[in-house]
Amino acid sequence: MLRGFSVELRRLLILLSVCALVGLWFDHVVWALLAGSGLYVAWMVWQIRRLNKWLLHMNDEPPPESSGIWGDLFDNIYHLQRRQMQEKNSLQAVINRVQETSSALRDGVIVLDWRGCLDWWNPSAQRLLGFHSSDQGKSVINFIRHPRFVNYFEEGNYGEPLEIPSPRFTAKQLQFQITRFGRNERLIVVRDVTQLHKLEQMRQDFVANVSHELRTPLTVISGYLETLSDSGADLSPPWKRALNQMQQQSKRMSLLINDLITLSRLETTESGYNHKPVKLEPLLLSIKSEAQALSGEKNQEITLECESKELELLGSEKELHSAFSNLVTNAVKYTPADGKIAMRLWQAHGQVFFSVRDNGPGFDSKHIPHLTQRFYRVEQSRNSGTGGTGLGLAIVKHVLLRHDGELQISSEMGVGSIFTCVFTQTPSDK
Repeated sequence: MLRGFSVELRRLLILLSVCALVGLWFDHVVWALLAGSGLYVAWMVWQIRRLNKWLLHMNDEPPPESSGIWGDLFDNIYHLQRRQMQEKNSLQAVINRVQETSSALRDGVIVLDWRGCLDWWNPSAQRLLGFHSSDQGKSVINFIRHPRFVNYFEEGNYGEPLEIPSPRFTAKQLQFQITRFGRNERLIVVRDVTQLHKLEQMRQDFVANVSHELRTPLTVISGYLETLSDSGADLSPPWKRALNQMQQQSKRMSLLINDLITLSRLETTESGYNHKPVKLEPLLLSIKSEAQALSGEKNQEITLECESKELELLGSEKELHSAFSNLVTNAVKYTPADGKIAMRLWQAHGQVFFSVRDNGPGFDSKHIPHLTQRFYRVEQSRNSGTGGTGLGLAIVKHVLLRHDGELQISSEMGVGSIFTCVFTQTPSDK
């Protein structure tokens, strides 16, 4: 550009010098300089016209031939245009590659604009949801009208995926996971989980059926063992020891079956069914009495602090009793003799809290994400002697989910543990 500017300046000086010499020859220097300036301006206007014409047809024509600053200007614009075309082709190749990859996915992929309207989707999404090319720019809620999806989409809390029946095929179950990106655009991944849903239903049915079928023979076995134990029969020490062990394992299996039946009922019955206001203080007083009886000779100090005697929750009294009782029972089992267990109920910021604190051995924080899994054990050796089934916290988790609540856990080795139930809905909220 500097070289072209120098050439252009030299050209202008030569033109003005020639005009000045001609003016001196004819004794009209001023008019000669004006005429030369006019010619230069006309030439500049012509170059501007050429530039404008080429810019209008730059995709079809090479840049005009020129010299000086205009030659540099044409060449620079041409090189910028070529670089832009290369970058555009490169970006288009990336876009085509992404679209090809997305088209090969078995999961549906939907891109929404900032308004929540359809912008792009892959063939799998078209197959699962029945989109057509004319649907571009329409709201996704027009095609997925299930109330749970509408609430999920509008609330904007996309931490967990949503499973609902397919709006197109009633026999299919679809999972929707939404992710935000860009300027409030959203990406929806749609997955067909029909097979997983059927397997989960088979698992639930199997557990429920087996648990009920095992209950009858176990009751018969326990009855005969109790009869033998109460009959006062003259048994040798080895047989007495065997009889005691059979009774212990029979009771443990009975507890396990009861917990499996409870879990099965929580998983298969509709959430919110037959809920009514439940006064919490009488419920917790009953659980405290049960805990004191279970504590027995361990001489543990079990306390209950209720902020309000009138505090209520909308829910199932039986389910809430099961959840709270499991937390307190665990505290009794794992807290040593003469230990302290504190139950507390309070309300704050429109939420109801119930916590169970103990000064037992505690556990490492790495176990917290897994504690509500079925049959999870922190330490196999320690738990084998407690008589637990490994299902207590799983039951707590399911009960809280059915009551719009969550379980918060904190623990410190050698200090103790705190289990807190947080409920977001009370009768007044309804």
